Amino acid sequence: MSETSPIIIWFRRDLRLTDHPALHAACDSGRPVIPVYIHDDLVADLRAAPKWRLGLGVGAFDDALREKSSRLVLRKGNAIEVLRKLIADTGAGAVYWSRLYDPQSTKRDTEIKEALKDDGIDAKSFGGHLMFEPWTVETQAGGYYKVYTPFWNAVKNKGVDAPLSAPTSIKAPETWPQSDDLDSWNMGAAMDRGADVVRPFVQLGEKAAQSRLGAFMARGVGDYKQTRDIPGVDGTSNLSENLSLGEISPHQCWHAGQRALEDGKQGAETFLKELVWREFAYHLMHHSPRILTDNWREEWAEFPWNEDERRAEVKAWKQGRTGEPFVDAAMRELYITGRMHNRGRMIVASYLTKHLMCHWKIGLHWFEDCLIDWDPASNAMGWQWSAGSGPDATPYFRVFNPETQLDKFDKNRDYTSRWIAEGRSNPHEDALRYFDAIPRRWNISPGDPYPEKIISLDEGRERALDSYKNRNF
Repeated sequence: MSETSPIIIWFRRDLRLTDHPALHAACDSGRPVIPVYIHDDLVADLRAAPKWRLGLGVGAFDDALREKSSRLVLRKGNAIEVLRKLIADTGAGAVYWSRLYDPQSTKRDTEIKEALKDDGIDAKSFGGHLMFEPWTVETQAGGYYKVYTPFWNAVKNKGVDAPLSAPTSIKAPETWPQSDDLDSWNMGAAMDRGADVVRPFVQLGEKAAQSRLGAFMARGVGDYKQTRDIPGVDGTSNLSENLSLGEISPHQCWHAGQRALEDGKQGAETFLKELVWREFAYHLMHHSPRILTDNWREEWAEFPWNEDERRAEVKAWKQGRTGEPFVDAAMRELYITGRMHNRGRMIVASYLTKHLMCHWKIGLHWFEDCLIDWDPASNAMGWQWSAGSGPDATPYFRVFNPETQLDKFDKNRDYTSRWIAEGRSNPHEDALRYFDAIPRRWNISPGDPYPEKIISLDEGRERALDSYKNRNF
């Protein structure tokens, strides 16, 4: 292949121009660059909200590329077949991409790299989705960290690469290959009418992500340690939506947090710890991929969780009609915004897996369907941490009480009044959006009475603790 032949950049969950090592290397080569997005089986298998949000992100990224006199070539099909066809059509001599770490992506990418190299194509993978590659952080004994705090201590002073600048220009090929029309992929089909409800809450694309980070560092990070647990105030960065699709890099967030810490903004350390919590989830997924599908703690294999999603209490939980205002408000926030406050995530997960004794997989799959910030590693670790089957030094006897948690973190009921309409003479407009977002078959209206509790909290807690007794945890 000629040194002037194009380089294909295969974009996935890295929809940005700034701090993109693969794109940076391609542009530095001086060769033409062909940005590509492939709708393969892994994309097809995404659930409703993540797939819809990805479609929006792909469209926004194409717009950003066009501002650089480039564009995003869209193709649908088996990834290696698509890449080989593009190489044949364009004469490309190299394919670059950013690494992913879930087992399906790792398997696909390894096979593709080997196949392309056999074809005589320069195939390279780059970092960028994580600050610390999973194979670079080890315990003194040589294994991987299984508890967060030692992991944090191991990486907190580890160097994080400075973010790379966006390319000033992206050299175009002489002729652009044919591209699919994004609308023809119909990536929002499963969202139905929910898309119109959630769309106003989306902060789309790299520019929005950087604005989000800047605003948080200017006004929010100082009090983050206190405000991050108060769901009724805007006290978090909200960057999970953009990090999940790589519209901003963790390196950018880390260095912004470090600057804030140097400026005396004490909440910045807590923000840095949350970034490392995300890293910890990815390291666990890389080293023990069973966390995505099975109990991370293997001794939980025989725990008697309910796995029947048709049961009435599961339906009530999904609908946000358990009779527990904190649980119900959080579930409704999810349907209206596509996201859920972190305190709410812990409450609804504990309630489902402990008070209702339902398997964490039920919750994991429901979040996978509903979250626009869905992330495979964080979702799995969060659910298993809450259920007790995951990485935590004191897992099983932590049972969050939704009532006392509400009194502690939503004293004035700002959060619940924003998201729950029933029983209120003048409900918040956001609470009313819930009835526009949910499936019509649920047959729920604002005039319905607020439901009674589906289980006594004391009864649910005691039932859970009884189940834990005499088990070898």
